[in-house]
Amino acid sequence: MQRGGRRKGLAGVFLAVSALSLTAFLLLALSATGRQLSDLDRTTRALVQQTRLPLLDPAMTGVSVLGESYGLIPLIVLAVAILWRPSRRWAIALPLVMAGTGVLQLVAKWAIDRPRPNLAPWGFPSGHVLSVVVFVGLIVYVLASSSTVPRSRRRLGCACGAATVLAVAFSRVYLEMHWASDVAGGFTLGLAYVLSTICLVEALASGRGAGSEAQVELADDEGSVADVEPVVVSV
Repeated sequence: MQRGGRRKGLAGVFLAVSALSLTAFLLLALSATGRQLSDLDRTTRALVQQTRLPLLDPAMTGVSVLGESYGLIPLIVLAVAILWRPSRRWAIALPLVMAGTGVLQLVAKWAIDRPRPNLAPWGFPSGHVLSVVVFVGLIVYVLASSSTVPRSRRRLGCACGAATVLAVAFSRVYLEMHWASDVAGGFTLGLAYVLSTICLVEALASGRGAGSEAQVELADDEGSVADVEPVVVSV
């Protein structure tokens, strides 16, 4: 009971944060629809461009690959292989959730269609940041929920996940592929999506678990009745 109550409480927090993130995304999207750029967008771009060095360009390009399909697919395959035995539920859910992420970003980019800093189309939201937030968010959740992984490793995994998201976000602004608000849009939409997805998957799993428990209890009851009947006949 205590574990179930804890899960329900966590689900409530996740849904609340998801709703706040979705609201923030919609506000950013409303501004981006008018193709408006804030002072923060221009200031951030100017500050980041001051840090540009020829030596950093390959590193930023390499980090940015993590948000590309050819960078994500090997990571997804590896994660599925690792999760298959300890958490088959998430091993199956991960590719489906990531496929939904691809559809989500295409719809959002098509609907808003704001140019990038380099004037290429479909800048808002950042698909790289959106995809990485969802992937890292799911992995961090599974890792943090594990009772077999030491706490120190869980903390290290969470820190690495956060660093990965920040690095990809910075690289997209550094490479002039996105404005800061594009990155913020990808982050807020990704956070809203991954948290609501986690709640959905856990709710489905809990429903199946409750159904299995009910079947076991029914079988036990039937067994008890069968045990009683011979005694009644013999009397």
